[in-house]
Amino acid sequence: MTDTRIDPRDKHPEGGFPGQEQDQPGLTDEMRPEPDHGEETYVGAGRLTGRRALITGGDSGIGRAVAIAFAREGAHVAIAHLPEEQVDADDTVALVKDAGVTGVSFAGDVRDEAFATSIVDDAVDALGGLDIVVLNAAYQKDRDSLASLETEEFDRVFKTNLYGLLFTARRAVPKLEPGSSIIVTSSVQAFNPSHGLIDYAMTKAAQVAFVKALAEELGPQGVRVNAVAPGPIWTPLIPATGWEAERIATFGTDTPLGRPGQPAELAGAYVYLASEAASYVSGAVLPVTGGKPL
Repeated sequence: MTDTRIDPRDKHPEGGFPGQEQDQPGLTDEMRPEPDHGEETYVGAGRLTGRRALITGGDSGIGRAVAIAFAREGAHVAIAHLPEEQVDADDTVALVKDAGVTGVSFAGDVRDEAFATSIVDDAVDALGGLDIVVLNAAYQKDRDSLASLETEEFDRVFKTNLYGLLFTARRAVPKLEPGSSIIVTSSVQAFNPSHGLIDYAMTKAAQVAFVKALAEELGPQGVRVNAVAPGPIWTPLIPATGWEAERIATFGTDTPLGRPGQPAELAGAYVYLASEAASYVSGAVLPVTGGKPL
């Protein structure tokens, strides 16, 4: 019998990434090295056959990894993304369609209530319904101090991470039948906040409260609500955060596994929470942190 064990410390690069910076929201092809979204490795097993999923922030990073995994598990997938991310979105949709399912994308900003609402209706029209909603769109920026945090920036973080999430979820809930699932991308920052990400961490903690409260509300309707809490994951959000070269070089090396994670390593958590394997899981926060405790 072939031994399929892989040492998790060595599965992906151990960090030490070269210094790099991008403007928000960040693009995949400008990253060095490019993240692994599971393009060459994720193998589906029909766990989501026929389901219809909407993923906000689905163009790159964790969102792309989830889109690839869902599609290869048999789900039809719609993604929402910023207009500046169209190139990444097109690549993601192509990967979804390569799995033999429907793939569509919607360009706009979830801070805009009309857009964050319309993507639900557009996904229902394009996919024939909606069974899975992944609320993943996010914005973060490094802060020197609370005293220098500009209101405009504070607004952008809260409106992207919380308002947009609420707008989309509010529209989606009446369309979800029993057996449907909502999954929020929270963060280890919700539990162990960094001072330089104070506003981002605040929104991630609020998302945990949102998940627990909504799970209580929707449980009697047969709809499950959960969150994934990633640790340090190598996505376009990282070089667009505004960190210096030294911070990029050491990114994720403080985890017990000694390295940052790749988006592909998150995909299985979302598949699990969306699938029948998690039929009795609701109100949970699933950590994927390289061993960092919540």
